[in-house]
Amino acid sequence: MNPVKIRRKAAVNQSACVACGCCVKVCPRQAIKVVRGIAARVLREKCVGCGKCAAECPASVISMQEAEA
Repeated sequence: MNPVKIRRKAAVNQSACVACGCCVKVCPRQAIKVVRGIAARVLREKCVGCGKCAAECPASVISMQEAEA
């Protein structure tokens, strides 16, 4: 039985996001999209957990959360 690997994935606080697009520009895997000009959304299957989006977000509404791999 293999132990479960825990990886980090980005998560956007949708209610606080202002859809500025800064995170989209820095994501190396194109794992973030701005949906309908309202808020950013992370495509979790593409996210590698590098944290660049969280570091770049001027509103600090992106956090890195643990997710099973």
